[in-house]
Amino acid sequence: MHNFQAQDHFAEGAQYIAGRLTEGTSGRTQAVVDPATGDTVHTYELAGEKDVDAAVAAAAHAFPEWAGATPGERSDALHRFAAVLADRAEEFAQAESLQCGKPIKLSREFDVPGTVDNAAFFAGAARHLQGQSAGEYSGDHTSYIRREPIGVVGSIAPWNYPLQMAAWKVLPAIAAGNTIVLKPAELTPFTSLLFAQAATEAGIPDGVVNIVSGAGRDAGERLVGHPDVAMTSFTGSTGVGKRVAEIATATVKRLHLELGGKAPFVVFDDADLEAAVHGAVAGALINTGQDCTAATRAYVQRPLYDAFVEGVAELMESVRLGDPFDPSTDLGPLISHVHRDRVAGFVDRARSYARVVTGGEPLAHPGAFYKPTLIADAAQDSEIVQSEIFGPVLVVLPFDSDEEGIRLANDTPYGLAASAWSRDVFRANRATREIKAGCVWVNDHIPILSEMPHGGYKASGYGKDMSAYSFEEYTQVKHVMFDNTAVVRKDWHRTIFGDR
Repeated sequence: MHNFQAQDHFAEGAQYIAGRLTEGTSGRTQAVVDPATGDTVHTYELAGEKDVDAAVAAAAHAFPEWAGATPGERSDALHRFAAVLADRAEEFAQAESLQCGKPIKLSREFDVPGTVDNAAFFAGAARHLQGQSAGEYSGDHTSYIRREPIGVVGSIAPWNYPLQMAAWKVLPAIAAGNTIVLKPAELTPFTSLLFAQAATEAGIPDGVVNIVSGAGRDAGERLVGHPDVAMTSFTGSTGVGKRVAEIATATVKRLHLELGGKAPFVVFDDADLEAAVHGAVAGALINTGQDCTAATRAYVQRPLYDAFVEGVAELMESVRLGDPFDPSTDLGPLISHVHRDRVAGFVDRARSYARVVTGGEPLAHPGAFYKPTLIADAAQDSEIVQSEIFGPVLVVLPFDSDEEGIRLANDTPYGLAASAWSRDVFRANRATREIKAGCVWVNDHIPILSEMPHGGYKASGYGKDMSAYSFEEYTQVKHVMFDNTAVVRKDWHRTIFGDR
């Protein structure tokens, strides 16, 4: 059982603007539903355009002071922030599992510690924002590069990892001296609000971190299109990402998009079969498959194919579904009954052209549970192989030559993540070179690190979360050039007026 009571935390509202909770002004309410039970755990007023405007104004007001703080001062504040997050780790874990249905062991051992580590990383990064060293590149001038904060960042995060996505958006932005307005998914606002409150507790000034909990069509579009927002970072589906890009283009914003995925899991015939089976089940089922880097397409070289299918099916059938707050639960529900039905629709349509090896049905339970599902014998161009399902569904296909395996791995619009399984270093290295994805794991699938970037190729978007690469994206590059000659009339002036 949990002891997180939303009403105790958010009685004053689910908007966090200029350092305090307020009610939304849209005139519409939103229920936060525990997907493991179907019970409403909190109802709040959604943000409207006025709330977005107020949050942007608060961020704009806070920007000059925060941008003018020294790197050391911002670093100290972020170190305090990491400490507050660590002190409140259990509270964050319970809130995350309640609103998302995540098994508590996943929240405690993955989401929360990863977020604390992100905060610690960007606390260090705040002191290492440097441009190119000064130099006399023209001979007559000294040039150097300044990296400056951009301004107010307006970011939109999804419902699958609300806490981690809040951290991925907020931390690099504020470490670089920007201020931010974050819109979490309206289904899952709890941990984003707690995150912003923790920032205030750590001494980060009011208005640096603001949260607007609203719907995408009003609060989200208002935020992305706001003339005082200088940059937008969006994580979500490719379809919505295209709409975000359209709106951002109208005001020529800096834009970062982390979109959908359909990660291939390529098993060569010299792979450790047992390791690949375990990796596939873990990689496919993390967060109930609601992960844009989840293993969704397993391509297995024909000599191992039958044994792989058998092994994955057997292991999937041992996975324990149930109460997310039971420490022994392996797999929680999907985010909602609507989404569960969407996942079931993909599987049910696939029955006409593929074989459901195991799973393929909801659990007889009031919650939005769906059994771990393995599908075989689908064609490469079928819906189940090409479309992002975002559920506990793995499709497995055979291949013959290495060339074919890599070609099939690249044969979707997406390119976020992939893995290659082989004991041959040359074979694995070839796969890492030729698979078009932002991350390629070898003999593993899923681990992420604060020090390393996360972001995609192709329809999976552009830009990076985490790492120094992410940090740099939240800065403006400025070239400063000093004349060193003190000469009134420069030689190049003759190209405009007069003679040499």
